[in-house]
This record gives sequence, structure tokens and C-alpha cells, in this order.
Amino acid sequence: MTPHMLTKSLDRGATIFLAIVAACGILIPLSNLLLPAGSVLQVPTYLVALWGKYVCYAILALSIDLIWGYCGILSLGHGAFFALGGYAMGMYLMRQIGTRGVYGNPILPDFMVFLNYSKLPWYWYGFDMFWFAALMVLVAPGLLAFCFGWLAFRSRVTGVYLSIITQAMTYALLLAFFRNDFGFGGNNGLTDFKDILGFNVQAEGTRAALFALSCLALILSFLICRSVVSSKLGKVLIAIRDAESRSRFLGYRVESYKLFVFTLSACMAGVAGALYVPQVGIINPSEFAPGNSIEAVIWVAVGGRGTLIGAALGAVVVNYAKTFFTSGMLAPYWLFMLGALFILVTLLLPKGIVGTFNAWWESSKEKRAATSASAAAEDGVTEPKMAE
Repeated sequence: MTPHMLTKSLDRGATIFLAIVAACGILIPLSNLLLPAGSVLQVPTYLVALWGKYVCYAILALSIDLIWGYCGILSLGHGAFFALGGYAMGMYLMRQIGTRGVYGNPILPDFMVFLNYSKLPWYWYGFDMFWFAALMVLVAPGLLAFCFGWLAFRSRVTGVYLSIITQAMTYALLLAFFRNDFGFGGNNGLTDFKDILGFNVQAEGTRAALFALSCLALILSFLICRSVVSSKLGKVLIAIRDAESRSRFLGYRVESYKLFVFTLSACMAGVAGALYVPQVGIINPSEFAPGNSIEAVIWVAVGGRGTLIGAALGAVVVNYAKTFFTSGMLAPYWLFMLGALFILVTLLLPKGIVGTFNAWWESSKEKRAATSASAAAEDGVTEPKMAE
């Protein structure tokens, strides 16, 4: 990814979006740390953590838009990759607790002591080192996506059938992680984190730093997606989305393109999950629930499929609405409202918020250009002819 490629892939809208995210990543932590409590401009710590969660959701939405909006792969199981990245980070955070746990065991997490584990399972080895955990954040979801995609795409499973088996995949993981003997805390999951890289997870400075890192990860994820979709690879992905059989007849190895973008998308979702866990303080099997993956697809549909900016915007807007409506008397009706929102967007705004705005903007530009041309013609102004 060269600087020229990045510059070429950015238009005015993308530049504005990146500037807004960068400004939020700098100003919000500074406001939280430097301004006195009670100040009008001071952002409380709980809002820093809440908005950090929204930013992580925006990265997840970007990963879904990359495969759905540009390659036509509708995954209803991307929450599994998000959760795997979260568990990888949660395992590291659990290993950092040491003797500060309830049972004071320097090696075994509290839930393992409670369940009478005699030794640490082999797949927990190495998670006391941050670099290893960070590597697993990418490897675990990426490897699962590669294996799943290799089998599915080589078998030419597409459309609704692919969506169903992705949903089955995340549901199978949900059932597996619920088991106490699976070694991941059962239905309680992993929680009671103390510190990350030696810094207190609950400290204001740590939360501000995590928010800034989340914004940086969103910027990098957006740049990666833009560089992919604006390159020759992106043109092939769009061709596969619009006419897969024709692309295959032209000689393109469709399965390889799908597998690459699906694996890349899963790694991005894993990074989002890893940043999400230390900010919310817990990871449990409910993150594998198929409903979470379906909700993430709704974020993309609301914001605008195939726009990238719309996916991130949809994640923030829908989750802000969820926070607002689930904290009052309308809480029992949130799922009905979410379903109604999806139906209304599908019927009235099929291109989503950003997609509809882009279409309106292009239409207005064409109308202004036509009006200017007609006015020039009426004034007798014509373009000079080329000399013969």
C-alpha cells in the first residue's frame, strides 16, 4: 500500500470523514483528561468508554461492508470473528491478573480454580505476553475465515445459502463457548480485568488511550478498505458482486478473490473485538449470538451499503439510538423498533443514508451543470471550435 495509492483512493468525503475521526480521537481524550470535572466541555469517562464502543462497532461495520457492499458476500456470522478477537484479548487480560484474583492463583484464572482445573490448558500458553495475544487477535479469526471460506467458496456456495451457513457457524461457536469444560469461562465469560500493559484498565488515562487507539484503528481500517476497493482488485470484486458467472468465464479465479477479502474482513473484525473488550470490561459467549451479526448487517444497510463511510455512520447512529431507547420505558420495544427501522430503510432508502445523499448530490450536480449550459446557450455563448 503506497502513499500514492492512499492519496488516490481518497475523495473529499473520505478526507472529511478521516478528519472528523482524527479530531474526535484527539479532542475527546484531551477534554476528558485536561478539563476539570463539571466543565461544559469536559467529556465524562463513561462517555469516553461508550463512544469507544461505538468506534469498535464502526470497524466491525466496515469489515462487513467490504465483503457485502463490494463483493456481494452477505455474512450473518461476522460476530464470531469479532468475538474471537475479543476472547484473544480477554485471555491476555486474564493472565495479567495473577495473584490479585479472588483465589490468588498466580497462573490459573479464577474460573479455572473454581472449576477445579489442575493446570492451565495448552491453548492458554503464550497469552501472558501482549505480542502473542495481539498476533492471535489476527490469526484466530483469520484462520477460521480462511478455512471456512476455502470450503464454502470452492464449493461455490453463494447467496442465501452462504448466509445461512455463516449463521450456523457462529451459533455452533456460541454453544461451544457456553460449555464450562471448553476452557473459556462458560456462560460467565472472561471479566474482572485489572490492567493492560501495566496500566490500570479502569483509569481515566487508560480509557482515553484506548479510545484514541480505537479511532486510529478505524482510520487505518478505512484506509485499507479504500485502497482495496479503489484498486484493480476492487474492480474485480465489484464485477464478482454484479456478475459472478461472467467474471469466472473471463478467467478470474473468483474463489481466490472471495477468500482473500473474506479473510481480510475477518481480521478487521477481530481487531474491533480486541479493542472492544478492555473498554467494556467483559467478553462472554453472548457476543457469538447470531442476532448480533444480523444487527451489524442492519448498521451497514442503514448507513449505506457499498459506501464505507455509511457503514461506520450507520453503526454509530443505530447504537446511539439503542443506548437512548433501551435506557427508558421503550426498552422492551427496541427490537421491534430495530426491525421497523430495517424495513423502512429497505423500502424508502434502499441505498442507505449516505448512498441516498450521494445519489441526490450527483443528481443536483447534473441539474446545475445542465442549467449552466442552457443559460450559456441562451446568452449566445458557445465553446470555441478547434482550428482546422
